[in-house]
Amino acid sequence: QVQLVESGGGEVQAGGSLKLSCTASDFLFQANPMAWYRQVSGGERELVVSVPLRANPKYADFVKGRFSISRDNDRNTVYLHMSLLEPEDTAVYLCNGGGHHYSGTYYPGPDWGQGTLVTVSS
Repeated sequence: QVQLVESGGGEVQAGGSLKLSCTASDFLFQANPMAWYRQVSGGERELVVSVPLRANPKYADFVKGRFSISRDNDRNTVYLHMSLLEPEDTAVYLCNGGGHHYSGTYYPGPDWGQGTLVTVSS
C-alpha cells in the first residue's frame, strides 16, 4: 500500500489560513482518486473534498468557497489550501488514496496518513 504523510497543521485564529500537505511514497498515487477527510476528537471521519480522475474536485458544503485543493506531481504531493478558518474546522485532517467514485460519491480506499492537527481559536 501507498504510505501517506500529512503536514502543515497548526493553530490559527479564526479567519486565518493554513496549507496542508499530503505526500505519497508512490507516484502512482497521483493517478488515482484521492480525498481529504477530517475527524473531530471522538467523532467520525467526514469527507472534506474528493478528487475524481476526470472531473473537478467535489467539496463538502461546509468548506466550499473556503478550501481548495492543488497538486504538485514532481513532489508527489497534494495540498489543501484552507482559508477563512472557523473554530468548527478544528480537527485532525487526513488524506486518503485508492478510493472509488460511484454515482458521484467517494468511497475511501485503504491508504491513510496519520493526520495533521488543525486548531482554530476564536
